[in-house]
Amino acid sequence: MKKLIIVSIAATATLSCRSLPQRQSENLFNGRDLSGWHVDVPKMDNDPNVKSPFIVRNGLLVSVGTPNGHLISDAVYQNYRLEVQYRFAGKPGNCGVLVHASTPRALYRMFPKSIEVQMHHKNAGDFWCIVEDISVPDMVSRRGPKDKWGVTEGKARRILNLTDDSEKPVGEWNTMVIECLNNSIKVWVNGDLVNHGFDCTAEKGQIALQAEGSEVEFRKVQLTPIAESVLHRSGEPPTTVRIGVMLPLSGKKAPISLQQRRGFELAEERLSADSGIKVKFLFEDTKCLSE
Repeated sequence: MKKLIIVSIAATATLSCRSLPQRQSENLFNGRDLSGWHVDVPKMDNDPNVKSPFIVRNGLLVSVGTPNGHLISDAVYQNYRLEVQYRFAGKPGNCGVLVHASTPRALYRMFPKSIEVQMHHKNAGDFWCIVEDISVPDMVSRRGPKDKWGVTEGKARRILNLTDDSEKPVGEWNTMVIECLNNSIKVWVNGDLVNHGFDCTAEKGQIALQAEGSEVEFRKVQLTPIAESVLHRSGEPPTTVRIGVMLPLSGKKAPISLQQRRGFELAEERLSADSGIKVKFLFEDTKCLSE
């Protein structure tokens, strides 16, 4: 017989996202046309015969891939969660979602100043710094030597994601969720946390979708603002969740495996993201009850 795990929450705030004030989601793509967006494609500047690479087809927003450019939101957004459902319907390739976009054509006379969340097949969730910057843990291993870092042409602007197997097979729909909260950006692909950056040099801006060589279909581009009360809570001391571990009758603590610890870390990320409150699991000061 073993003693049971007991979970105690050392805070008055509940962790259920249902208890937090919710704000209405907005579909940035209406399924009919590109209202609320504008196209920025350099090759269209002086040639009226060049067609936009962004179209609506069968209720889907489609980036046909060429000529290269961006579909940019008219509005500026701050503190939100963006859900994008997309697929490479044919040959897989490159595309991306840009957040905190501002100055157009700031890089290579093509890319707006922003942070790109990569959609390139098998690299979804990488960060690309485009005249804006962001930090992640293990920067050297994920970005390369520090003296090469930068945000302009020729610099090390790519920051690798945390996984390489989160995408679905070509032709199936992927769900990417991007959470921008103050100066942090978190990215999930099909439920996996694939990147978490902080100390971003921008906290608001437009949202952009890319045309970058491959045809990509989008069926959902939905933005949910993060409520002001949640923003206030995010600056308060962390909510602490203490998890008791199973103890045999001898009273000795059962060891926690690396796999179990990683599971708790993923739960921390998910709870923190869903509730807007920083959550931390501790393996100390445990309390247990007899079965």
